[in-house]
Amino acid sequence: MSETQYAVFLFPQAIEALGEPIKPYLLDGAGGPHIVCAEVDTSGPFFGMTLTGKDQRGMPSELEIMVPHAMIRLVMSVHSEHGIGFAQRGTEP
Repeated sequence: MSETQYAVFLFPQAIEALGEPIKPYLLDGAGGPHIVCAEVDTSGPFFGMTLTGKDQRGMPSELEIMVPHAMIRLVMSVHSEHGIGFAQRGTEP
């Protein structure tokens, strides 16, 4: 089984308030803009999200984003080999 990933959806007002710094980390999908992260931490005064990727040299890198809990609209987790995404269901005959 592959690693768990989380899709974190922020309220539209939160995206507006955070402005330009958050935009590079938002992915668009049928469910709206969201942040895909490897870990979430809900235990402190802020909601923590750990994003994994590569730096400019191609070396593994981690980034932690912390926002107030009130900015979070929804968190979804996926425990499969498939990425987080949304597909439109076919119409029933």
